[in-house]
Amino acid sequence: MQKILDAILSADSPGELAVLGALPVPESYRGVVVRKEDAGMFEGMASAEKDPRRALRVQEVATPELGPGEALVAVMASAVNYNTVWTSIFEPVSTFGFLERYGRLSPLTRRHDLPYHVVGSDLAGVVLRTGPAVTVWKPGDEVVAHCLSVELESPDGHNDTLLDPEQRIWGFETNFGGLAELALVKSNQLMPKPAHLTWEEAASPGLVNSTAYRQLVSRNGAGMKLGDTVLIWGASGGLGSYATQLALGSGATPVCVVSSPAKAELCRRMGAELIIDRSAEGYRFWKDEHTQDPREWKRFGARIRELTGGADPDIVFEHPGRETFGASVYVARKGGTIVTCASTSGFLHQYDNRYLWMNVKRIIGSHFANYREAWEANRLIQLGRIHPTLSKTYRLEETGQAAHDVHRNAHQGKVGVLCLAPQEGLGVRDRELRSRHEQAINRFRTS
Repeated sequence: MQKILDAILSADSPGELAVLGALPVPESYRGVVVRKEDAGMFEGMASAEKDPRRALRVQEVATPELGPGEALVAVMASAVNYNTVWTSIFEPVSTFGFLERYGRLSPLTRRHDLPYHVVGSDLAGVVLRTGPAVTVWKPGDEVVAHCLSVELESPDGHNDTLLDPEQRIWGFETNFGGLAELALVKSNQLMPKPAHLTWEEAASPGLVNSTAYRQLVSRNGAGMKLGDTVLIWGASGGLGSYATQLALGSGATPVCVVSSPAKAELCRRMGAELIIDRSAEGYRFWKDEHTQDPREWKRFGARIRELTGGADPDIVFEHPGRETFGASVYVARKGGTIVTCASTSGFLHQYDNRYLWMNVKRIIGSHFANYREAWEANRLIQLGRIHPTLSKTYRLEETGQAAHDVHRNAHQGKVGVLCLAPQEGLGVRDRELRSRHEQAINRFRTS
């Protein structure tokens, strides 16, 4: 592994990385895992009490066999997403059920059904090997990976790969994810690494930027257009920070909902002007565990109209789920759209259907992105139109703490993890483009 790292660090240009194709692939590597034997460790505990640091471990794992249409990547950096938090606390179910079902699909997928799960759905790194039938990518290519894994043997997936019956999220519903020194991906997950970013910066947008792009911009999502008013929950968080940038870049008006003055300031740095600090203004959408408070929906809607000069949101960008969904359906304008994913505060949503059906609103479910959408989202990063929202970077051994911070919502933007990269700040190729956007690239940095 050290020879691979030395070759990457010593290369003065991407062309010099082709030497990686001649280096031997290690028989094993270090990865962040959860173990099947630990799946019951949090039984009886409330979600908030479950600690990812107890379940996430770094261990040596065997390098998987490389199959047709696949690539093995040396991972320089990765990032923590909420699906890693779910995996680490075994909610809503243990991910080992996903691996078992995937393992039954074919002799090749059987590799994924193991007593450990290497997690992580983001990476930036360098291609080491490609399997048979891979023609676009080669050893030495500097890449990032999106997290949609599809088999594409059914006609259902060929119009939109999210509809493929064997669609999975890599590193969550498959094994050999990106929080590791090596990762196994399908070649159609790979995209060019933005040349002006460091490894850790390039690793951080993949999942969240692509998810926000499909939710807001794509015709498969809300189809946001110039002049739309867009309510964005958690607007400074990992997902919301990209939604905010996409809205601003598209000529829409974001109404940013945050939970602290510091997070409000981050939204202002991105260029947003209409901001609601829900904690400072005391919104409580639930009277108790079972009862919502429509008066709070109305107070929230009035506050939005106060900021917008009377306009209700054309689009509501939903991802908290249970805690906010009733309010989201209420505040969307007549004929408006609520586009939803994730449900980090709970999956069982409740809302008053009168406000949906009588006002002809729409609810659209959105789950990550297809390859084209992910490619377009990554291109915006490459062009310097959308910027990473990396706030802090951890070492691979500290991934449990990183996931703990995300679980407690103690982070801002995205949290990165150094895998093979020995330090931050490496991997920049286009310094001229970087110099034009340095301030925007670093606006979420806290240390």
